[in-house]
Amino acid sequence: MNQQIQKTLRDSAAMRWTALLLLALAMFCSYIFMDILSPIKDLMQETRGWDSLAFGTMQGSEVFLNVFAFFLIFAGIILDKMGVRFTAVLSAVVMLVGAIIKWYAVSESFAGSGLEVWFTENLNMGPLYVNVWGLNINLNLFDALGVAPFYEGMPASAKFAACGFMIFGCGCEMAGITVSRGIVKWFKGREMALAMGSEMALARLGVATCMIFSPFFARLGGEISVSRSVAFGVVLMCIALIMTIVYFVMDSKLDAQTGEAEEKDDPFKISDLGQILTSSGFWLVALLCVLYYSAIFPFQKYAVNMLQCNLDLVEPAADSFWASSSVTIVQYIIMLVVAAAGFASNFQKKPATKYGLLGLSIVALITYCYMGYMRQSAEAIFAVFPLLAVLITPILGSYVDHKGKAASMLVLGSLLLIGCHLTFAFILPLFKGSAVGGVAIAYLTILVLGASFSLVPASLWPSVPKLVDAKVIGSAYALIFWIQNIGLWLFPLLIGKVLDQTNPGVEDPTKLNYTAPLLMLAALGVAALLLGLLLKVVDKKKGIGLEEPNIK
Repeated sequence: MNQQIQKTLRDSAAMRWTALLLLALAMFCSYIFMDILSPIKDLMQETRGWDSLAFGTMQGSEVFLNVFAFFLIFAGIILDKMGVRFTAVLSAVVMLVGAIIKWYAVSESFAGSGLEVWFTENLNMGPLYVNVWGLNINLNLFDALGVAPFYEGMPASAKFAACGFMIFGCGCEMAGITVSRGIVKWFKGREMALAMGSEMALARLGVATCMIFSPFFARLGGEISVSRSVAFGVVLMCIALIMTIVYFVMDSKLDAQTGEAEEKDDPFKISDLGQILTSSGFWLVALLCVLYYSAIFPFQKYAVNMLQCNLDLVEPAADSFWASSSVTIVQYIIMLVVAAAGFASNFQKKPATKYGLLGLSIVALITYCYMGYMRQSAEAIFAVFPLLAVLITPILGSYVDHKGKAASMLVLGSLLLIGCHLTFAFILPLFKGSAVGGVAIAYLTILVLGASFSLVPASLWPSVPKLVDAKVIGSAYALIFWIQNIGLWLFPLLIGKVLDQTNPGVEDPTKLNYTAPLLMLAALGVAALLLGLLLKVVDKKKGIGLEEPNIK
């Protein structure tokens, strides 16, 4: 029996990590599309008339159906009932459909079409008053809160793009819980935290890729076309679908070898949710997750514009190398060297090889930063966000696997998060007149923020199997993602609303004051810190084992 188990795909390190690579590449592509418009917020205002509120409303729409149609809950049920491979392919198909709709919404073909006329005349969600005992009560709760998915005066292209982004978001969040469940399936009892951290590190390179190539395609050939950027994302979603189909084949072979049939064993029951909802540890992890991620993902959508507003960036001469399209390719190759060398250094046993790769990664990172400064590009500057995370996430994941301390890492991540947002709010503006100083502060803060972000996947996600029964892991991840999505829907809208209210009459998208939104995000970090400290107390009192290693 033992000999048979050793011959399965799961017991081959190469096959385990190949399965992980397929899932991570699919998420890599989805992360690119998720933020495909973030680095060109200024171009969306110039070419499509999207102000901060329209931009934020569209960005927040990604998770609207997940939150208010409870799609993530259903996604968790589908995952538990149908298994990882079916749900992975389904999520990729849904993402591709939503991506195509969003591309058409920002394309030239949509402008002047009958569809544009319809969206202009409809979905204008304004106040709906009813008079009760002389009081005018707004029955439109979304409008009353100022966070409606559509609003009167919202550009038709933003409305239709929001519809496509809602569909994409259903597939993207379904993919997120599917990847987590897939890693549990292939790595349980092995290097699970390392696997989760590595998957997220690779996926987050999608953020950097987006920041570099979205503006590149939008400005390609000297003619601005925002639809080219989104078309680039659509092509990547086709690649993501191919990756999930290959994974489908691998996962099928694994089940054939082991005799597992996860969609039939321990069928999901609604009553099983009680096991999840009655766990205090689960609620603390879920709330910490929504607070922490709400201070990161919505910020990413505005980060490039924030840097444009707080740095004195002067475009290089049009005929110089730094303004050419080739510099984008060169800088991206250097970024891949940073990521690959830094990531690989974690797995080397020979000190000479380990530190040689680490040194190469550091030299390449310095080179990348220098090129970003010479390009005077806010997008290229923010693209360093995931690079330090790629280097240290495997270290953190391996540490959690062998030493534990997951809850402590969450506390440390919250502290770093608070410091970074306060630095953006108060210190970075002080260096606005300093070309070198401002960029240096920006680089350092962004790298630390990325490092902070790497603490979450390496410590939080591998902790979920310690909180719930194995047969409801999919539903537990779905509930956490659903709670997280409330913040991911709300805060892009709130940031846009706060920006408009605190910058009255400011029409130049590069002259906005970001202090108020950044303070709001720092406050989320403070709340996450308090919950992290409380989680440590609960873990110690109830013996959940969050501070214990995964490999015993």
